[in-house]
Amino acid sequence: MARIVVTGGAGFMGSHVCDALLARGDEVICIDNLITGRSDNVTHLIGRNDFELVEHDVSKTISVDGPVDAVMQLASPASPDDFERLPIQILKVGSLGTHNCLGLAMAKGARFFLASTSEVYGDPLVHPQPETYFGNVNPIGVRGAYDESKRFAEAITMAYHRMHGVDVRIIRIFNTYGPRMRPDDGRVISNFLVQALQGRPLTVYGDGSQTRSFCYVSDQVAGHLALLDSHTTGPVNIGNDTELTMLELAKIVIEVTNSSSVVEFGPLPSDDPRQRRPDLTLARAQLGWEPTVALREGLTEAASWFARALSE
Repeated sequence: MARIVVTGGAGFMGSHVCDALLARGDEVICIDNLITGRSDNVTHLIGRNDFELVEHDVSKTISVDGPVDAVMQLASPASPDDFERLPIQILKVGSLGTHNCLGLAMAKGARFFLASTSEVYGDPLVHPQPETYFGNVNPIGVRGAYDESKRFAEAITMAYHRMHGVDVRIIRIFNTYGPRMRPDDGRVISNFLVQALQGRPLTVYGDGSQTRSFCYVSDQVAGHLALLDSHTTGPVNIGNDTELTMLELAKIVIEVTNSSSVVEFGPLPSDDPRQRRPDLTLARAQLGWEPTVALREGLTEAASWFARALSE
């Protein structure tokens, strides 16, 4: 059993990571300021003697009593709507927050795990994206706060690794979906599912030819734990390498939800990547990991959760 701090642990991804750690016997200290995370995501864990929820902003000094075996920095608003609504908070949690988490890991002699993102590749000129690609990012665009906060977080993580010998892991998360996503977070799958379930038109931006690759949350969490437990520093891409256009995704969502919705088109957002697909060679070779949940299967599960969430 390990004692693990999970920042952002009440968020979509973080709460599933907390579940997985507890399921294998670890003790979890979940730290979240609940700006975009929700206490409802971890309500089922409250009262357990191996779980603690601490409401705190990691951009401020972090203090944890007792031993810590690993610090997993998952804290950050991470949806397109957040990029425009919370840019300063995003920059602070990526910089000051990551710095504070690294300081905690160093003080405790703990392993440090950074949840980075495929957004560090920006609008990629290399496809699919290997970890060796440095990216094509607009630092002053509307997505710049998130992109650059994660690029800085990777840089300071490696600086602590080289200068202070902190044992680090860096994961680059590609588009992930599943239960506990915020229905109004602005990500394409949540948008499409909510619109389809409510019988509203599905909004496809541009002509719908831009591509993405979507990873179901259980696969993503398995990748997190595989990297955490490995001897690989990273960064390592974790995602699904099945690529499809946004127009294709819209049609699949309509089919999965048995919706009467139609597709409507809107203007393409600024700096929206034209294509995104992970090169998973490193994950397969070094972690023995690969995605297993097919898109239709994952969308069916996600649609059931969204239907319940909307009814409540």
